[in-house]
Amino acid sequence: MLSIQFPLRIGNTHSHHKEHHSCHSKTGSQKRNRKIIMAATINDTTNQEYDRSKEVRQFDDSKIGVKGLIDSGITSIPKFFIHSAETLSDLKPKRSSRLPDAESNLIPTIDISGLEDSNRRSAVVDKVGRACREFGFFQVVNHGVPLEVLDRTIGAIKGFHELPTEEKMRWYSREMGTGVSFLSNVDLFHSKAASWRDTLQMTLGPNLPEFEEIPGVCRDELVDWNHYAKQLGEVLMELLCEGLGLNAGKLKDLTFLDARTMAAHYYPYCPQPDLTVGIMSHTDPGVLTVLLQDQIGGLQVKHGEDWVDVKPVPGAIVINVGDILQILSNNEYKSNEHRVLANGCQDPRISIAIFFNPLKRDNLFGPFPELISPEKPAVYREFVYTDYIKRFFTKELDGKSLTNYYKL
Repeated sequence: MLSIQFPLRIGNTHSHHKEHHSCHSKTGSQKRNRKIIMAATINDTTNQEYDRSKEVRQFDDSKIGVKGLIDSGITSIPKFFIHSAETLSDLKPKRSSRLPDAESNLIPTIDISGLEDSNRRSAVVDKVGRACREFGFFQVVNHGVPLEVLDRTIGAIKGFHELPTEEKMRWYSREMGTGVSFLSNVDLFHSKAASWRDTLQMTLGPNLPEFEEIPGVCRDELVDWNHYAKQLGEVLMELLCEGLGLNAGKLKDLTFLDARTMAAHYYPYCPQPDLTVGIMSHTDPGVLTVLLQDQIGGLQVKHGEDWVDVKPVPGAIVINVGDILQILSNNEYKSNEHRVLANGCQDPRISIAIFFNPLKRDNLFGPFPELISPEKPAVYREFVYTDYIKRFFTKELDGKSLTNYYKL
């Protein structure tokens, strides 16, 4: 049986990393001695049945996350991170997806400055609407968020995930009672295989957590990022509404600006990136996601039968449509499947997603009446958000959108 123990080792423990390829020409400055390392000892004997649930529970109880496994010096990933042959074969690009360089960056990048000018605004609304109908994804530049805020936010999240393990353990939890939790794989106990990432989750709205509950290493930066992301969210919701021919304030009036949750992911180096993923193919449950990513790359969006890279654009913020917006728009806008590849680079990948959800959770939601006609009847039935979000969190992130469940 593949058994994993997580003993606590105190003292100056040297990293046992093999030299691995870096995606950039940076030095291996991240390889540094740790005061405390949680070791993962892997013994593989094939004669006994593999007890996956026990291994997963041991990993979760250790509270070290994937970063802790790497710090322990592993050179192969534990068995419960290995995905099915079907999933892994889909990671390889198909012939048709080997696009010429000029066509390889298909996800639009949209300049959203100058919206006070009506002609300019109309052109931006048109571009945003087209992107939402075709891809469900786009990137925005000249968005009003200072570039130093973006850089500081990414740096602060990296700083949290690279804290000593025993410091991070204070926040390790699968409950969001305090409004802040650190964990590995939100669907760890529901998924068929775990993914190679750790996450800091935080409730941002309607109210931030108590100040002392937010980790000091990223506290000021996350407060700033929340402020700017909310402003950007309001602008985007107006553009999205106008792209459907609706009143600009309709999504705001439905409280979609008010309930916000952050998931700040850390994808460390993976010694066997061809056997696992950073995050499984899935769609987002809310109305809108605002994503800040660093320059490592790895995010991909489904387009037809192929997967398209969302290539990092310096200073850009990634925007994508969530399942609820697809439903509200009566299938005009697409909530598209996306995934993150396991990180084979020496440097970690950082991404910070903010999900916009309704504050009024007991309201009925369904296609906007203005978008229903005899020629285009409602595609979805109405539902209560609390039922909807419960279904999302009791299934694995497997690409099966909840939109299918509510189809008429």
